[in-house]
Amino acid sequence: MPVLKQQNLFGLEHSASVINVASVSQLSPFRYPGGKTWLVPYVRAWLRSLSFRPTLFVEPFAGGGIIGLTVAAENLAERVLLVELDQQVAAVWQTILGGEAAWLAEQIVSFDLTHENAALVFSKPPSSMREMAFQTILKNRIAHGGILAPGAGLIKHGENGKGIKSRWYPQTLKRRILGIESLKDKIEFVEGDGISVLRQQAKLQRAAFFIDPPYTVDGKKAGKRLYAHNEIDHETLFTVTASLAGEFLMSYDNEDAVAELAKKNQLTTRLVAMKNTHHAEMRELLIGRAFDWLD
Repeated sequence: MPVLKQQNLFGLEHSASVINVASVSQLSPFRYPGGKTWLVPYVRAWLRSLSFRPTLFVEPFAGGGIIGLTVAAENLAERVLLVELDQQVAAVWQTILGGEAAWLAEQIVSFDLTHENAALVFSKPPSSMREMAFQTILKNRIAHGGILAPGAGLIKHGENGKGIKSRWYPQTLKRRILGIESLKDKIEFVEGDGISVLRQQAKLQRAAFFIDPPYTVDGKKAGKRLYAHNEIDHETLFTVTASLAGEFLMSYDNEDAVAELAKKNQLTTRLVAMKNTHHAEMRELLIGRAFDWLD
């Protein structure tokens, strides 16, 4: 398989304008490593460019679910299917969408956050799914970078010296959780393997898929550090994606190995830019059948 030089694949003149992540509405209760809030305007433009309104929008690696939540909130598809393999993250979605959103919101609002109280919560195995959901939200909010994988340390100094409370916004979390609950008739959640779900939905023509695996192809960088599930068969993912009867958009790290897989499966690539909350400019690779909607 030939190594394709990045400059031969992507010219910056083809990139869309830089998206500032701070300018996009936050609907998810998660601080999620690799979260795709900044991609919302791109996905919105892509879906609106389609010749049909999807009967089903599938996010097979949902994570914090910001894309699927936006699709549901803005009625960009009839139904949304979120899929997540991580048991902790799945517990949050199942709790919110399964009738326990009010309980979870109240637990968050009433919790007195200190290092001691957080340690006490984490010292006890959860006795129910909703308790696991609360532990997950708590850890996601007070761990460095929102990391849920084992071994993540807790925030010490935090933003503006606020320490462990620097990312803990109880009323905001309550509002987002209850907001998601209000969309539950439009959203289905499945705890499971994203590739398996793609195979199950492969023949559905009036579907749209946003595919954003939270792992790098070469196994380096953040994947193994950030995620409890950090291995995936990228070759298979590309093969299955290319076989989908519906429309799809993939998002990946900008790596030569990814570009090679895209070319092998006769897919088109486009490099796009974003600014994170620290105003650092980053670039991500979008993969699909065509990008006329970006021109």
